[in-house]
Amino acid sequence: MRAAESHSASAIQTQGQAQAGGSADRALVAGRQGVLVFVSDVLDGLRRVSHSALAMLGLVAVLGGLFLLQRPDLRHELEDQALGWLMERATSRTAVASEAEEVDDNGVLLAMAEPDAIQRATATNPAELSRQQANVAYWIARRYNVAPEPISRLVQEAWAVGHKVGMEPTLVLAVMAIESGFNPFAQSHVGAQGLMQVMTRIHQDKYAIFGGQNAAFDPVTNLRVGVQVLKDCIRKAGSLEGGLKYYVGAANLNDDGGYAAKVLAEQAYLRQVASGQKLAPNAPLPQAVVAQATGGAVNGNAGASPLSSPAPASASTVAPAAPAASESATPAAPSHRPEQVALLTP
Repeated sequence: MRAAESHSASAIQTQGQAQAGGSADRALVAGRQGVLVFVSDVLDGLRRVSHSALAMLGLVAVLGGLFLLQRPDLRHELEDQALGWLMERATSRTAVASEAEEVDDNGVLLAMAEPDAIQRATATNPAELSRQQANVAYWIARRYNVAPEPISRLVQEAWAVGHKVGMEPTLVLAVMAIESGFNPFAQSHVGAQGLMQVMTRIHQDKYAIFGGQNAAFDPVTNLRVGVQVLKDCIRKAGSLEGGLKYYVGAANLNDDGGYAAKVLAEQAYLRQVASGQKLAPNAPLPQAVVAQATGGAVNGNAGASPLSSPAPASASTVAPAAPAASESATPAAPSHRPEQVALLTP
C-alpha cells in the first residue's frame, strides 16, 4: 500500500518538472522570436529611411544642377573653389614629401657642417660700401659678368690698400680688369696667377708672409701682393706708363702692345663711374694693331729690363682712337695676353 502511494508521488513530481521545463523552453523561444522581430523591424526602418534620404539627395542634386545651369557665374565660382582646394591638397602633399626629403638631405649636409666657412668667403654686401665704391662695384659686376658681393670686397680692399700705398684704387681695379677679368683662378702659360697675374714663383717672399704660394689664389692676398709689385714697377720706371710697361714685361721694347693704354682707358671709365656718371658696361677699350717687333731679349742685352721673363715675341702699336661710351658699342672683353704678367724680380 505504501509502495503504491510512493510511486504515485514520484510520478506526480516528475510530471511537474517536465511541465516546468517545457514552459522555460517556450519562454526562451518566444524571447528569441521577439528579438528577431525587433532587429528585422529596425533594419527595415533603416532601409526605408535610407531610400528616402537617397531619393531626397538625388532630388536636391538634380535641382542644384538645374539651378547652376541657369547661373554660370556661380558654377564658375564653385569650379574655381574646387580647383583651388584640390591644388592646395596637392601642394600640401608635395610640401610634406619635400620636407621629408629635405630632412634627409639636411642630415647629410649637417654631417658636413662648418660654421666658420663664412670666414673664407671673399664677399661684402654692396650696401656696406660708400656710394662711390658701390657705383664702381655694380658697374664692374655688369661689365665682367661677376657677382657684386665678391667684387664689392675687392673694391673695398682696393680703396684700403690704394690709400695705404698712395695709389689710386681705380688703377688697381683697372689692372685686375685687364689682367684677369676678375678671375681669381686665372693663370697664364708662363705661370702668372690670380687676379693681378703676379708670377708666384718669383715673388715667393711676398706670399710667404701670407702663408705660402697657395695664397696667390686668395683674391685679397693676390691684390695686396700685386699692388706692391706694381708700386715697385712704377718707382723703378719713374712714371705710371713706364711702370705699367715694366709690369707687363715689356720694359725693353719700343711699346707694350697697348697694355698701358688699355689699363688707363679702363681706369678712366672707373673714375667716371666713381664720380656718379652713367656709363655703359660695354664701353670699348683701345684696339691694338700688330707691328714688327723691334725689341731685343729681356735678358743679356745692355739696358735690359730687370724682369726675369722672356719678352713678347712681337710688339704692338696702340690705335689713337679714344674709347667711346656708346650703348651700341661692342662689349669689351678682357684682352689678357699670355705674356702680360708681373715679373718684377724681388
